Order: sequence, then C-alpha cells, then structure tokens
Amino acid sequence: MPDTLTLYTNPMSRGQIARWMLEEVGSPYGTVVLDYATTMKAPDYLAINPMGKVPAIVHNSTIVTECAAICAYLADAFPAANLAPPPQARGAYYRWLFFAAGPVEAAITNKAMGFVLPEGRERSAGYGSLETVLDTLEQAVSGTTWICGDQFTAADVYVGSQIDWGLAFGTMPERPAFTAYAERLRARPAYQRQKDIDGALIAAMQKQA
Repeated sequence: MPDTLTLYTNPMSRGQIARWMLEEVGSPYGTVVLDYATTMKAPDYLAINPMGKVPAIVHNSTIVTECAAICAYLADAFPAANLAPPPQARGAYYRWLFFAAGPVEAAITNKAMGFVLPEGRERSAGYGSLETVLDTLEQAVSGTTWICGDQFTAADVYVGSQIDWGLAFGTMPERPAFTAYAERLRARPAYQRQKDIDGALIAAMQKQA
C-alpha cells in the first residue's frame, strides 16, 4: 500500500511551517483546511489533536503535532529528501531545532504579549532574557549558509520560519545576519511554493468572508 500523508491546517497559522516542510520533502500529500471556530474544535479533529489547534499531520496511522516535531518526523520518514544530517552529526541540528521551539518561541511570545519578567527572575523563565536569546540565535545563523553548515535541513525550516515571521511581523529585530538568512530561505523553491499555495487559500477565504 502507498503512503498516505495528510496535512491539517489553516493558511493563517503555523500550518505554513508544516506545509513548507512538506514541500521540501516532495512527497504527495493531501490538505484539510480547518476553521478556527468550528472544524478545528469538532470531535473528528480533536481525536487527532485534543488541543484543537493546527497544524497536524497524519502519515499512514501516525499522528504528529507541533511544528518542530512535524519537521523532525518528516525528515526521518522521508530520508531521500536529505533534510537531516547523519545521526552521528546531529548535534547542531537538534540543538537549534529545539532552541527555536523552546527559548525563541517563549521569549518572542512573551514580548508580543507584553509580559515582563520580574527583575532577578530571568533564570526561572528558562530562556533568560530576550536579548540573550536573540544574540544566541544570531550566532547560530552567522558564518555558515545553513544551521548545519552547507546542508539545508528541517532545522532550517523551523528556525527559518521563526526568523522569517519575526522579521515580517516586527517581533524580531532586523539584524544583518537575520535578514541575510531569511533572504536565502525565501529563494528556495519549496518556500515559494508554500507561499503561493497558502496565499491562494488566504485570498479565497477573504473573498468568501
């Protein structure tokens, strides 16, 4: 039996990250577009993701949620796409993939929501401070083409999405290393296909509204 692969998403969501990863993988997949107020909270989808949020993928009988996990899973499930380093060379790959899913996501979200850490409590937050997170992220994307050197990987999809969105929405400063990295990402055909697909879905949804 051939593989079945389905993306559950909304084009105005982090589902764009999962779609970009799927486009990099290059394997055929189906798409189910969900509405925030209705189908995303319906029993059928809650059986896939009890959080009632997107994205999620179903690969044969395997359910994966959370964007970083989706990126890592797809890289392993489709090794021919060459989106993960060999297991013995995955230090930077895992480090930056989960750094973006943890400290970067938390620090940027807290800033966007106006949360201010009490003075002296930085260690308790896990990420320390936003400035430390940004300095560390800047170092990660400086000096090499991609996070793992010359090889583009699933870590670049996830880390790159954080930076790309941060620059687009003004939640991340336009440091030269960030903008140069984002420009390299935006030149990738899979990135451009994702933007075209989700852009068309957004336009159709706005036309119906």
